[in-house]
Amino acid sequence: MLQNIFRNMPPVVKNLLLINVVLMLANFVFSSQQLNLNTILGAYYWGSENFEPYQIITHMFMHDNRGLMHILFNMFALVMFGSQIERVWGPKRFLTYYLICGLGSYVLHNIVTMVEIQPYLEMLSNDQLAIYNETGSVYTNWPEPTLKILFGTENIPLVGASGAIFGLLAAFAWLFPNTELMLLFPPIPIKAKWFVLMYGGLEIYLGYQAFGSQAGGIAHFAHIGGALIGLIMLLIWQKNKTKFY
Repeated sequence: MLQNIFRNMPPVVKNLLLINVVLMLANFVFSSQQLNLNTILGAYYWGSENFEPYQIITHMFMHDNRGLMHILFNMFALVMFGSQIERVWGPKRFLTYYLICGLGSYVLHNIVTMVEIQPYLEMLSNDQLAIYNETGSVYTNWPEPTLKILFGTENIPLVGASGAIFGLLAAFAWLFPNTELMLLFPPIPIKAKWFVLMYGGLEIYLGYQAFGSQAGGIAHFAHIGGALIGLIMLLIWQKNKTKFY
């Protein structure tokens, strides 16, 4: 049965699934050798000394190796929603949309992070700010909690396909608004448009609650960014009746 499902997947969804799974397995293997690929391929805050331009793309294919739920949810959504979207749009348009949503999630996440850490920067004395600007995230012995928060912000990479996946959720609700989805908890049917609106609203609420607290470890605004840039693309596409490529 799984073989038939895999065989019937459209090509881009199939390859995205393979890349994510292969990198997840590779990360497990390399972790046993004390090498975490997330620290190399995850996307750091653009003000961090750890930031590299290639991470803007590679972070979309990495997942937290502390548990399987992160990648399982994302890959389930990729296959369930992405397959239908790719069949409507075709491979090239689908891949372009997917990648741009992932880029949009990274941009919004960083904008929010920049706003979030600004009050902490303003708390620093001139001497502390000079040290911070000079040594950046490589200095690990910060004496103040504020400096430790800034250090953590610059050293925790963003990983996951969630931003791009939220873009797919937005596209699915746009293309198939009245398609009924069956929730697990509670087990009731709900139309795609209401499911995505409720899910998006929940992410906005959770992101607002976590803002400035450095808590939770979930990049809610990255999720919002993927859905938002996807919605903008859909609106422009409908208005101009042009392709994304």
